[in-house]
Amino acid sequence: MTKERFDVVIAGGGASGMTAAIFAARAGCSVLVLEQKEKLCKKIYATGNGKCNFTNKDWKASYFRGSNSRLAEPVLRSFGLSDTLAFFQEIGIYPKERNGYYYPNSEQAASVAEALCREAERLSVRCITGKKVLRAGKTEEGLFFAEAEGKCYSGKSMVLATGGKASPVHGSDGSGYPLAEAFGHTVLLPLPAIVQLKAEGRFFKTLAGVRTEGTVRLHIETKGGTECYTEQGELLFAPYGISGIPVMQLSRYAAVALAEKRAVQAELDLFPAAEEAELFEELMRRFLRMRDNTAEEAMCGLCNHKLNYVVLTLCGIPPEKAAGTLTREDAARIAGKLKHFIIKITDTNGFEQAQACVGGVPLTELTEQMESRLVRGLFFTGELTDIDGTCGGYNLQWAWSSGAAAGREIGGRYASDSAVKIKASS
Repeated sequence: MTKERFDVVIAGGGASGMTAAIFAARAGCSVLVLEQKEKLCKKIYATGNGKCNFTNKDWKASYFRGSNSRLAEPVLRSFGLSDTLAFFQEIGIYPKERNGYYYPNSEQAASVAEALCREAERLSVRCITGKKVLRAGKTEEGLFFAEAEGKCYSGKSMVLATGGKASPVHGSDGSGYPLAEAFGHTVLLPLPAIVQLKAEGRFFKTLAGVRTEGTVRLHIETKGGTECYTEQGELLFAPYGISGIPVMQLSRYAAVALAEKRAVQAELDLFPAAEEAELFEELMRRFLRMRDNTAEEAMCGLCNHKLNYVVLTLCGIPPEKAAGTLTREDAARIAGKLKHFIIKITDTNGFEQAQACVGGVPLTELTEQMESRLVRGLFFTGELTDIDGTCGGYNLQWAWSSGAAAGREIGGRYASDSAVKIKASS
């Protein structure tokens, strides 16, 4: 099997892999990118509903999660917000900021993907699509090799940027995990993140499609009691359970807890506009003023009509019951249910619906330059590592930061004085 030789071989042509390729090539390295899908940066095209929220003005360490997420901070500082904006403006992306979220001014995710590909092409990065790396290792001579469907490529260094398991249709199919393990690395259990939650209850079919502003408090069983995580925003009910940005922000905690066989409950505040006592008084006024109407009619305009129906039913109050016959205890039950709508979380949706992935190679096994502590010259970037961000461009920011860290280190160490001659395209 003949080998083509480069300074660096990168498995994965997504956000982090292309960033690493660009920074290494800018330093003079000969770079090969092997991408298993037919198109580079395929996952970028689908981000942000096709608009690509590629970073965020609001930076907090808590927005980046993992078993040792504090170790991500120096990586993020080394290529932060200003670096990211400058980099993308340099390659042709004019940023548009909306409520702290940055998008390309074109509001087209394709612009970001194409800008990365153009810059890689300008720098003579060799990109081969439709080639999945099936095996990788290091020779006795100290060179890395990657076997990709009948061909073998070698390099002084290697970057594994294959992604996690979220959204396998776009290339993140978990194929990088066995490659990491072959080099002796640990892979923490991959789980879906930024994903919808499945819940117990027959009423979800009735509520399917209902959207409402609210607060989600996720209660997770622990040995010493209960952990609680809170998010607020628009909630969406689905036949299987709950969705919406607040739910997806909290989903990684539910995924981890459920994998550990711990109980998870979601407490929904479906009427955040008023305190429970105020809501109780509003209900009493309605029942008095609309005494000749049904209970369901008296609640019209309070919440979505489907939600009113389900809440009344769960409170044991027939929706058709006369409002004038309802008691203070009935009003208290309704107010309590709207403010504390508790459901049992049973599972998450799968990787097909997930936008990110919990787990992967822990940062304790990597340096701040994203280099393996076990194998010199081997680097890991992006979602293959055990860092997952919240919604808002944070996962892409981790891709840019980790890719830049690896690419810069490789560029400084392995850049050739005279470029390696690249053989003709296979």
